[in-house]
Amino acid sequence: MTILSQIQQFLDSQEKGIIELETLLSSHPALAPESGGIGEIEKAAALEAWLDKQGITGIQHFDAPDSRVPSKIRPNMVATIPGKRKDSPIWIMSHLDVVPEGERRLWESDPWKVVVKNGKLYGRGVEDNQQGIVSSVFAALAFLRLGIVPERTIKLLFIADEEVGSKFGIQYLLAHHKLFGKDDIILIPDGGSADATEIEVAEKNICWLKVTTKGKQTHAAMPDRGANAFLAASDLALRIHRLEKSTFTARDHLFSPDRSTINPTKKEANVPNVNTIPGEDVFYVDMRILPVYPVATALEEVSRQARAIEAEYGVKVQLDVVQSTESRATPSDSPMVGLLAEAVRQVYGVEAKPIGIGGGTVGAYLRKAGFDCVVWSKIHETAHQPNESADIANIIGDAKVFATLALMP
Repeated sequence: MTILSQIQQFLDSQEKGIIELETLLSSHPALAPESGGIGEIEKAAALEAWLDKQGITGIQHFDAPDSRVPSKIRPNMVATIPGKRKDSPIWIMSHLDVVPEGERRLWESDPWKVVVKNGKLYGRGVEDNQQGIVSSVFAALAFLRLGIVPERTIKLLFIADEEVGSKFGIQYLLAHHKLFGKDDIILIPDGGSADATEIEVAEKNICWLKVTTKGKQTHAAMPDRGANAFLAASDLALRIHRLEKSTFTARDHLFSPDRSTINPTKKEANVPNVNTIPGEDVFYVDMRILPVYPVATALEEVSRQARAIEAEYGVKVQLDVVQSTESRATPSDSPMVGLLAEAVRQVYGVEAKPIGIGGGTVGAYLRKAGFDCVVWSKIHETAHQPNESADIANIIGDAKVFATLALMP
């Protein structure tokens, strides 16, 4: 029996342990203070204790200070399984935090108590991102339990704060610690597809804008005495949206959709009654721009439209950036893409291809800092939904992919 066959056979026998670990993790709601939680400290402690019992010891801590939570820290941890090679380790980066359960009435079971049904695990966090945590942990355990030294050192990185901006997670690590090397293989199992064929190597540049339009309030029967902030904002929202077709016209088939998207989204209430012209209006814009366009270019175009609205409607427009992220792409022909594609082919029997996405991941921070990385897993994308679920078969399969990668020279 080959080494890989031994590892795969071991992983096929680990369903009980997988359920145990998923259940443990979901029982500690790791909610950010922005979501009314205490952070990830209890979940991190439970995970570290579980790993210690399994023989994964010597966990390194790179905790970020955060005065808003009772523990005063947001935990970031690294578990290491030494390999034969001392260079180019494999990093598997998963996040500890989760989002709130949302409307409880939409759940068929307690979101914080894992339910097993028809080969699936149900509960908050079981997919996002505990599938990544558990599959990476069991890949590492396979080497320990079988006494096999991987070709490449395995680094399991468990980070905080992914769901609310990553300030206390990967951004903190990049700013305060030198963990990564330029030739490291960095895999983030926090996105993917149901058929395992999508290797995310690029993200659109993201910018969220708050648009505040200030006019002059008046009675609706005498609109000429005021300046209708809502009317001006509505025109501006349409003009900003039309930039998709008039200005940001590039196409990139790595992405779906293959264009830049610019959409007005959230709208704040203005006046409470129908017969008043509003003097102030606030709406938000979600811009997801192809990497060929810097965020600064998009902001310049939006500002130009805002100045035109001011002149036409006699209002003032204020633009505030709520969030902005831009990064380069991981080259589609980089070694890590090829190695991962080969591992996926061996385990799942499918051809995985590099793609770009419109959503944002922590990968953007790594790429912007100069570290190539990929986002991949086999998931059904139930994250943030009621009755979030993860297939046990996918957890085992992904663990096999990670182990296969660690055996590659």
